[in-house]
Amino acid sequence: MFIKKFTAVLLAAALVVFPVTGAAAAESTAAGNGKIVCIDAGHQAKGDSTTEPVGPGASTVKAKVAGGTHGTTTGIAESELTLAVALKLQSILTARGYTVVMCRTSQDVNISNAERAQIANAAGANAFIRLHANGVASSAANGVLALAPTAANPYCPQIAASSQALSAAVVNGQCAATGQKNKGVQLNDTMSGINWSQVPVTILEMGFMTNPTEDLNMANDNYRTLMATGIANGIDAYFASVK
Repeated sequence: MFIKKFTAVLLAAALVVFPVTGAAAAESTAAGNGKIVCIDAGHQAKGDSTTEPVGPGASTVKAKVAGGTHGTTTGIAESELTLAVALKLQSILTARGYTVVMCRTSQDVNISNAERAQIANAAGANAFIRLHANGVASSAANGVLALAPTAANPYCPQIAASSQALSAAVVNGQCAATGQKNKGVQLNDTMSGINWSQVPVTILEMGFMTNPTEDLNMANDNYRTLMATGIANGIDAYFASVK
């Protein structure tokens, strides 16, 4: 979706496609470190073009959930990629002692962006991680970025600073693990899933599915594990910084 700065390190991955089907549990907990992380695997099998307010009390409306992009080389749907990484991230965070709440664990759901934020709110999440992937006209565009609200956001200004810090931490974590270009944090007040959130939130754009190299890399199971591990490291770093 967008752009900015930074850089990081390592990796070359095998180029193999591993389709994803989904899993069963809606929530998993471990013997706790006291932190709750809500993970939203962006999109779903089919978009829902019916509308909802862009934020609490808003007169502006948007589609409840878009269909998402797809790999121009692999043909993999964004919703499949985000779910695969979300399930890996769930497993890693649970093993590290987090309580993990999943917005979805299968493709066959219909959950709006506002409803996803409300899941995080109801759980009292300490961090809301919304996993997405980019798609643009240029096949040269590549790298990782995250979206966060501004301090002037009319719906959730109170979480702007924490959301920006969370966003920077997860971008840095993923880029350190994979060596992708670090495009930093983009401030954005138009996203329903951000505007409905009452807890620190980030939309992480994990790479460009319109870039052949990133598309093929993100289709590889080992590379997905690297991405999820880097994101988890970023979450660890975020919580260490807010103690």
